[in-house]
Amino acid sequence: MCLAVPGRVLDIGEKDGTRMATVDFGGVQKEVCLEYLPDLQVGEYAIVHVGFALQRLDEESARQTLELFAELGMLQEEFGDPWEQAAEAGGEPWPFTGEPAAAAPQEEVTP
Repeated sequence: MCLAVPGRVLDIGEKDGTRMATVDFGGVQKEVCLEYLPDLQVGEYAIVHVGFALQRLDEESARQTLELFAELGMLQEEFGDPWEQAAEAGGEPWPFTGEPAAAAPQEEVTP
C-alpha cells in the first residue's frame, strides 16, 4: 500500500533545478519534491504521496493523522524496512533485531 502521509518541512533547497525539501514524517525523514506546492515554507505541513508534496495541511490535522497511522501500524508499513517486511510476509522471523542471539546452553565438562 502507498499512503499519502502528512509531514513537516524541515528545510528547503534545490536539486538539479527542482525545489526539494527534507520532510519529517513522525521521525522518518525523506526528500520530497515541492514542485506542486512552490510556496510551501519551512515548518509547514503537507500531504506527501510518492515523493511529491501535494497539499498543504494544518499542524493539528497532520498530528492527528500521523497518530492514527501509527496506531494502525501504517507508518511501519509505509516506512519500515522492506527486507524485514518481506521476511515477515514469508512467515520467517526477521533475524536482525539488534538484540544478541541467546547463547546455546553449555554442557559442563568434568574431568
